[in-house]
Amino acid sequence: MTALAEVPKMEKTLAGFEQVNRYWDRRSNVVAAKILPGEYYVTRSDEMITTVLGSCVAACIRDRVFGIGGMNHFMLPIHDDPSSFAGNSNRILSSATRYGNYAMEHLINTILTNGGHRKNLEVKVFGGGRIISELTDVGRKNIEFVCSYLETEGFQVTAKDLGGDSPRKVVYYPKSGRVLMKKLRSLHNDTIVQRERRYLHEIDEQPVVGEIELFT
Repeated sequence: MTALAEVPKMEKTLAGFEQVNRYWDRRSNVVAAKILPGEYYVTRSDEMITTVLGSCVAACIRDRVFGIGGMNHFMLPIHDDPSSFAGNSNRILSSATRYGNYAMEHLINTILTNGGHRKNLEVKVFGGGRIISELTDVGRKNIEFVCSYLETEGFQVTAKDLGGDSPRKVVYYPKSGRVLMKKLRSLHNDTIVQRERRYLHEIDEQPVVGEIELFT
């Protein structure tokens, strides 16, 4: 029997990311951080970050000079009772944009406060699929938000894959900027749909409070 290769000891995360699910990915021989809706992760190490997107959007951002970067995974909240989805898809709360700002600016600010420089930032965005039939334009609203946000803040998007009707698996290597993306056309979507329903309920019940400003 062939002995299993010894798993290297993982470096400590940056402060604030201790609870993120990290593991040794044997296929890529690298530490992987798996993020869920509402989470983000930033690293200075040679790690990979992975997530599966449905209606949500993920921004992959890094300082291309210093190699620090990360990924977020977010969705805008909706108005009214999220348990009754029909008819709510075009009724976006004023706090929705603030929530999107929260997701984007926490990711960017964490990169900048850990040694990144705004002028060096490279941005790639993915997701916004139409997978919840009752909410036909949730993905579209997420796409519109992230594209508008990045244009307003003056960030150039170097790669994107948005929209459509398939979930996506995204794997990001902040050190190099490499992204692997696979559309999960044959995947049974119930798990992703139910996860996103729960996420919508959580963010609608617990709106983001406080203001956030983007560092310069």
